[in-house]
Amino acid sequence: MAATTSAVQSLITNSRFSSLYLSTNKALPTCHLLKNRLSPPSRSSCQAFTSSWDKMEAWLPLGVLSAKPLKFTGWNQNMRRRTQVDFPVASAAAAADADGGETEISDGYAKPSKGFAERFPALVTGFFFFMWYFLNVIFNILNKKVYNYFPYPYFVSVIHLAVGVAYCLVSWGVGLPKRAPIDKELLALLTPVAFCHALGHVMSNVSFAAVAVSFTHTIKALEPFFNAAASQFVLGHQIPLPLWLSLAPVVIGVSMASLTELSFNWTGFISAMISNIAFTYRSLYSKKAMTGMDSTNVYAYISIIALLFCLPPAIFIEGPQLMQYGFRDAIAKVGLTKFLSDLFWIGMFYHLYNQLATNTLERVAPLTHAVGNVLKRVFVIGFSIVVFGNKISTQTGIGTAIAIAGVAMYSLIKANMEEQKRVRSLTSTHLFPAKKQMTAM
Repeated sequence: MAATTSAVQSLITNSRFSSLYLSTNKALPTCHLLKNRLSPPSRSSCQAFTSSWDKMEAWLPLGVLSAKPLKFTGWNQNMRRRTQVDFPVASAAAAADADGGETEISDGYAKPSKGFAERFPALVTGFFFFMWYFLNVIFNILNKKVYNYFPYPYFVSVIHLAVGVAYCLVSWGVGLPKRAPIDKELLALLTPVAFCHALGHVMSNVSFAAVAVSFTHTIKALEPFFNAAASQFVLGHQIPLPLWLSLAPVVIGVSMASLTELSFNWTGFISAMISNIAFTYRSLYSKKAMTGMDSTNVYAYISIIALLFCLPPAIFIEGPQLMQYGFRDAIAKVGLTKFLSDLFWIGMFYHLYNQLATNTLERVAPLTHAVGNVLKRVFVIGFSIVVFGNKISTQTGIGTAIAIAGVAMYSLIKANMEEQKRVRSLTSTHLFPAKKQMTAM
């Protein structure tokens, strides 16, 4: 056996080739010698290779030899066989070949090549951003059209969440995704987040129903200001001066837009401001509720709990009006089929754009995240003005542009600061691991 091994190794070493290609076209003497001198157990293991040569192709780890004749091909090239094998590595490779993919060998194991998403991550991320913006714009336009003939924002907010919850339940039912278990501790952490989410969502819809969509989004551009104020005065985090200075254009721009907004009323303005405060506290509570659960399941649970918070005000505030004439008037204006269809689709678009936003932002860095949020608001404001033909004064347009520019400045500065902080943390971890371990002890 030693002589046989030496002969084979000598042949490989002296040749320019290191990979084995199984073929029936040529028989090498060394291979016949190897076949004849194999022990019975080894010979039985070689019977895993059958004679069905033309069925499929797969990769084999170097060093697994069959009793078939062998032929050496290119230097460090991947090794193929024209047969069927019961080895796990070969089976996996055959599956990859059947899917039309390439397969590589690494450390004796067959690995399928990268898929489209891994080969073109920029295209996939761009598609995510496009769908996020597209769904967001469609939701805002359709939502405002519904309010034009059905001005009941508390009930519509319930529909948004109810359709999303139904979608989550169906997704859990089919296992896409698999439902993550929830306990009392996690429920206690998510409840404040869900309450703030419900309050912010309802108040946003009250504002959407009262004023132009573009004006509501201009007011909501103040959200970074409330985030900074809460971090400074509630959590005690020191906010750098550049961040505060970058927020000045936001405040000035929103003030300019509000003073000359043709659709201005205090209900829409105050509701949008309450929404900003609610979403700020949602962000603060979310940091405390960080868990190992995936974002899809977390958002599903938050939607369910938020729906329970939204039901009572919808019933007590708008219930009597809806039963007396709300539903009747809406059906008389657009018909029952369109009314139900509009309610379903605004709920579906609301859930999908929020879920897609979460999945999109998981794929990108904080800087890209910040730019994406600013551009999303620009898209929504621009499209809403075009679709609804809202007339805006010159001062309102200038104020809106200043506010958006301020949000962009704030987001970019904050994202850069967070990235620098992350890099310093990683550098410290790699340079002084022993010190961190001693500190932990």
